[in-house]
Amino acid sequence: MEQMLDAKREHREPTRAPAEPTETGRVVDLMAALQESVRKAQAARGEDSRDAEVHEMPESKPQKTTAAKKPTRRQRGA
Repeated sequence: MEQMLDAKREHREPTRAPAEPTETGRVVDLMAALQESVRKAQAARGEDSRDAEVHEMPESKPQKTTAAKKPTRRQRGA
């Protein structure tokens, strides 16, 4: 980090460190990981770890929108 700041001060291109190879080929099932995390949290709280019940959302009426108020015009001299 210090070398990069020095290079910036001297108006030159900073030298880049070689990139470390990343681990590839490992696929994580995010949904499975999330569900396991939820089960553990529920168990820690002493809750039932069965799947949650899904309920339909009640129908909602569309909200009415009001028109924007326009400023009143001032009359010019009489």
